Amino acid sequence: MNNIKTFSLLTGFLLGLTTTALAQVSAADSVMQHAGGKRLSVGGYGEINYSRNYFSDHVSRYSQPEEHKNDPSHGRFDIPHAVLYLGYDFGHGWTFGTEIEFEHGGNGLAYEKEDEEGGEWEQEVEKGGEVELEQFWIQKSFAKWANLRAGHIVVPVGLTNAHHEPLNFFTVYRPEGENTIMPSTWHQTGLSFLGRYGDWRYEAQFLAGLNSDNFTNTTWIKNGPKSPLEFDVANKYGASLRVDNYSVPGLRIGLSGYYGHSIGNSYPNDANGIGATYKGKVAIGAIDFTYKGHNWIVRGQADYGYLSDAEQLKYVYNRLNSKSPYKHSPFVSGNAYAVGIEAGYDVFSQIQCLRQQQKHLYVFGRYEQYDPYASATRNTPYDYTAVKRFAAGVNYYPIKQVVIKAEYSKRILKSLYNDEPSLNIGVAYEGFFK
Repeated sequence: MNNIKTFSLLTGFLLGLTTTALAQVSAADSVMQHAGGKRLSVGGYGEINYSRNYFSDHVSRYSQPEEHKNDPSHGRFDIPHAVLYLGYDFGHGWTFGTEIEFEHGGNGLAYEKEDEEGGEWEQEVEKGGEVELEQFWIQKSFAKWANLRAGHIVVPVGLTNAHHEPLNFFTVYRPEGENTIMPSTWHQTGLSFLGRYGDWRYEAQFLAGLNSDNFTNTTWIKNGPKSPLEFDVANKYGASLRVDNYSVPGLRIGLSGYYGHSIGNSYPNDANGIGATYKGKVAIGAIDFTYKGHNWIVRGQADYGYLSDAEQLKYVYNRLNSKSPYKHSPFVSGNAYAVGIEAGYDVFSQIQCLRQQQKHLYVFGRYEQYDPYASATRNTPYDYTAVKRFAAGVNYYPIKQVVIKAEYSKRILKSLYNDEPSLNIGVAYEGFFK
């Protein structure tokens, strides 16, 4: 098979995911989502947001809620994600893909000469964001139903990880529940087998395990894949599986899950330490769907997670050592959950001239509920982690690749704490340039 035919087969597989009325491609495939028979693919997405938060930003707003009930509001500009896609088709079924992400404007250090300290040179942080390599893989395509990918890959557990680009959710920021209890975007180094057969898409992955040293009471396993080292520790392993069905026109339904061990997956490897006795098993199950039809877009998800031996984490050395680069939250919940649903109607669909110009204005509402500390460990509750959140607003699409978002949202906490309303405005894009 020549290079052009090979490339057509690959793009046919990727673009075949959009043959129904629902044009939604998994983030794992988005790097190579382009047409035209070109070997090189260049694209990306980005977000520019403004928020005004009508609640306290004081560090003790949860431990001393009464003292911060009337604190002033605060605002912020942010660039949550600026992403560059690069993909290349080598021919004969071999392709390469990478995704480079700058979070919150990237990061950086600078040296300054301090006159107040005798002219000493000091290193200062210039930006507090991150630069991450979210995808970096080589893929061999044997057939539409059989593709093998090796490298740094997206772990498609939950709705947001599988479809995290900003045109795949109505809110200005990523859906808060999944973004709180799980990594987002979740990406690790490993092996993946993926494919499409009929109306089914599937992906199975073998990965390095999560690191329980990074689990916390307020974010559960969210920071588990992160490593302060120059490598990812792989003393323990994990696996993920995702299956999507597209049989009903306009509807995609997905099931996904993860299982792996986390205690002892740290550096250095202490063969006689707590990891020799306890496993820290992480098990996550998720169901999600997206429907697009009759001028409506509706999305929903439910995620539930379990962590064994959670009460033992307070005894792990790296969590006790204040000089270690890991998190130092003493307690972690054995369970966490997040559920959410959003629906938007395109009001421009009822205006003929705007419909012909392919402009869209979705009026939407969203509700979600989540808790990263759903089960108290050693009778130490963190009641402020239980959140109900409402959001309502609009998404305006002047062109297909650009959206302008505005919303009013409110976090509702337990009665002991102060609710957290906010106004958010953002503009985002997603597309391919070559």
